[in-house]
Amino acid sequence: MARIGRLSINDSVLFLCDMQEKFRPNIFQFTNIVSNAARLLQASRVLSIPSILTEQYPRGLGPTVPELGAEDLTAHAKTSFTMMIEEVEKELQTLGNPKQAILCGIEAHACIACTTFDLLEKGMEVHIVADAVSSRSQTDRLFALSRLKQSGAFLTTTEAVMLQLVQDAKHPNFKQVQKLLAHPSPDTGLLAFFSAL
Repeated sequence: MARIGRLSINDSVLFLCDMQEKFRPNIFQFTNIVSNAARLLQASRVLSIPSILTEQYPRGLGPTVPELGAEDLTAHAKTSFTMMIEEVEKELQTLGNPKQAILCGIEAHACIACTTFDLLEKGMEVHIVADAVSSRSQTDRLFALSRLKQSGAFLTTTEAVMLQLVQDAKHPNFKQVQKLLAHPSPDTGLLAFFSAL
């Protein structure tokens, strides 16, 4: 059967890439990107989906921004443009090598792209949350999303991920997830991209 990209609670891991203080003034739609990623992190906690957090050269680029709400996660420091460093590989092994990655963060054409390529080469299914990833330039962001789709990643949205994971209003945690859906996701400038798909 062809891969259709149906998310599963039991086989997913949330990747949170480099949402750090120094990027705040420069990343297109930074506040809304982090807000969407924070909702996904909250949903992952409700649904017991593990999360992995990285920081790009934190000594120079600062810590993860507090509004992500990731203070309880171990931040893996890196200098490479992929999240797939040795510590992250070990964490995935400890988690039983989940088969689906839900990917948020920055920058779309750099660390998100390199991480996606590495995950795909590992045989994982990659779900890029388009309204929870960005770059400094909207051009780089949109072309990265297009390029990553060509490589085999699935493009999705914050709300779509949450609803696909619970799958049914009868899910025991649906009410908690529903609270995270109370307000629609903010527009992060993706409509021009969508019309070009």
